[in-house]
Amino acid sequence: MTVEQTFSGDRAPVGGSAFASSATGAGIAEGAVAALADETLDWRFKAAPPESWGHTVRDWLATGPTLSSLGTPLLTLDGAALDHNVRTMADWCAEAGVALAPHGKTTMAPELWQAQLAAGSHGISLANVPQVRVARAFGVQRILLANTLLDPAGLGWLAAELAADPGFAFLCWTDSTEGVRLMDEALRAAGTERPVEVLVELGGPGGRTGVRGVDAAVEVAAAVLRAPTLRLAGVGGYEGALAHDAAADGLAAVRGYLKALGELHGRLAGGYPGGARPVVSAGGSAYFDLVVEELAALPEALVVLRSGAYIAHDDGFYQGISPLGRGGDTPFRGALHGWARVVSRPEPHLALLDAGKRDLPFDEGLPAPQRVRGEGELTGTAVRITALNDQHAFLRGAGDLAPIGAVVRLGVSHPCTAFDKWTALPVLDSADAAEPAVTGLVRTFF
Repeated sequence: MTVEQTFSGDRAPVGGSAFASSATGAGIAEGAVAALADETLDWRFKAAPPESWGHTVRDWLATGPTLSSLGTPLLTLDGAALDHNVRTMADWCAEAGVALAPHGKTTMAPELWQAQLAAGSHGISLANVPQVRVARAFGVQRILLANTLLDPAGLGWLAAELAADPGFAFLCWTDSTEGVRLMDEALRAAGTERPVEVLVELGGPGGRTGVRGVDAAVEVAAAVLRAPTLRLAGVGGYEGALAHDAAADGLAAVRGYLKALGELHGRLAGGYPGGARPVVSAGGSAYFDLVVEELAALPEALVVLRSGAYIAHDDGFYQGISPLGRGGDTPFRGALHGWARVVSRPEPHLALLDAGKRDLPFDEGLPAPQRVRGEGELTGTAVRITALNDQHAFLRGAGDLAPIGAVVRLGVSHPCTAFDKWTALPVLDSADAAEPAVTGLVRTFF
């Protein structure tokens, strides 16, 4: 049987895509999110000062804490920058005519997911089943799992979730006929009542997962159509694995990949069960402008971006590569700041700070010193963090600007490895204020 014959009638069309349908709400349980303010603070939350212990988050915030109330090491969120970034991305997607399912793995913070959904996001993207379970615990109704799901226990749990909640819309990836077979086998064993919607994931040379080549991807799509426990919902992939900067060759590699993804969409057009509107999903926080340029005009497709890092942005990797930094009129703002105290000056131009790898991200660039609280900015290329140990940062070049006891504000790079180091992050009204007020405490679930 040819692929074309498979598309034309191997399986009877059944319904449409729940994920693509506007009738299915994105949803989040606002009550569950609000209840986080009733959690009692104690020693388990390293950002919470001892005077907050025994109080609920709500009651502690009512006392009017400020940044000076908090100890070091510390990682905070700038509330004004968060709001700016959420609005900016929502407006950009609306103008571009694409949907956004922000990658929730960046923050694993239901309060921030709620803000993104309230601004118009189509759903939430996640990376594995434990993350999906967190989202379901907070009532998220439309989830894109940007990964292949082959774990029988995870598929069994998913089958039960889909059966228990007709309003739950779920989408995941597959990139091989063997993967399709294993998914179908596990879902049959679980007695699934609703087919699981899948995107055929296209990869690229030297990239990450994803079937290599459009022809091979078409064969995977045919296998999905033959599997009674699955429903073909579209195509997807991740262009960010093919480049790591905004140089011409990197941008060309991304464009070439996105063109191939568009070609795959064209090859599968007209073959979806029930004539459903297909989903085409790509787009991290580095090249979402190219995704729109290459894919937004695809006929009859719901193009879904999965950008996640934009909500906090940074003062490092994404500052240099973000489309809105490369040419946008309204760039994102770095919302994450580390705060660390000088605890030692064993040499004239070396200061040791009390924040390290356990507190701050370091995989896409070291933190950048920005200012000393109460003293002023730290500028110049000579002032820099040169290394992180588990609990210390090596600050060089600041000299007498960073005496023992001084608190240094640090810009960080790569938010995706920042939030996981903190169970709760204080939100400041503005990190630039002389005495920032603590206006919130964002709970994370990693």
